[in-house]
Amino acid sequence: MLTRRHVIVSALAAPAILRLGTGTAHAATTLKISHQFPGGTIDKGDFRDRLVRVFAAEIAKRSGGELAAEIYPNSSLIKTNAQFSAMRKGALDISLYPLSYAGGELPETNIGLMPGLVSTYDQGLRWKNQPVGKALTDFLADKGIIVLTWIWQAGGVASRSKAIVAPEDAKGLKVRGGSREMDMVLQTAGAAVLSVPSNELYAAMQTGACDAGITSSTSLISFRLEEVAKFLTSGAAASYWFMFEPLLMSKSIFDGLPKKQQDIILAVGTEMEAFAKKGAQDDDIEVSKVYEKAGAKVSALDAATVGKWRDIARDTAWKDYGAKTPMAANLLKLAAEVSA
Repeated sequence: MLTRRHVIVSALAAPAILRLGTGTAHAATTLKISHQFPGGTIDKGDFRDRLVRVFAAEIAKRSGGELAAEIYPNSSLIKTNAQFSAMRKGALDISLYPLSYAGGELPETNIGLMPGLVSTYDQGLRWKNQPVGKALTDFLADKGIIVLTWIWQAGGVASRSKAIVAPEDAKGLKVRGGSREMDMVLQTAGAAVLSVPSNELYAAMQTGACDAGITSSTSLISFRLEEVAKFLTSGAAASYWFMFEPLLMSKSIFDGLPKKQQDIILAVGTEMEAFAKKGAQDDDIEVSKVYEKAGAKVSALDAATVGKWRDIARDTAWKDYGAKTPMAANLLKLAAEVSA
């Protein structure tokens, strides 16, 4: 039987391109969708790849074939970190992209992975209709980016040498945190940090360049980190690490489409949010099973431990981020007003 794992492994070796359209008399507008995650099928594999495939199929269907999509997994079209700037320039149409990866270009985007700021899926998803959501989407639109689908993912830790549960466990280890702000927290806890996208974590841990990696439950599975880790800290019950990983679109490309097509894209993007939440939460449960099967020791976070991480973050990362720009300060203030 073909399992999710088999699909992911084979897709890593052979990146897939999906072309969708119904072949009407009208020439289709073909949108290029890129992401860093393993490719699969519309039914099997990493839920983020499946999400863009469902999105592509649905916009093709609703537009009567006037919209089509080519999907490029594994950063096979454009390198991971470069996808954001490519959308801003109109060189890439759509990407499912961890927003904090754009922090070097726009430091305000690091609000998307601010340790301890979001502690539940519902809290993160409430941003969309709160003042913080309007401020963030307006800021991104001004920079040439439109948010199509709000996606949050909880994260955990895969480690080679020992479990990292409380902050003191990170002391002396080389850890990938996923954002500048998470790195600040880790450094305060006594860790050295490594800045790589999650699709490069396997090689970094395999070679010993990295002792542990913090990333989403889905990436902990999809990038097969159980093969190079002996310990997992699960974020299923509680987590200080929630990443905003939305489906984004180039505003210049979007603005060039007829309003009917724009409306279809926005409607389908919104509908994908329930799919994303379920996929992320399912993987929060699945990741422990995957690591236990591989022989890793699994630990869980609780509210008290999350609080320790949040206290460090509030005194370091939050203060540093809030001092970056007036917009960063405003985003942090508005986000902190959204209750858990």
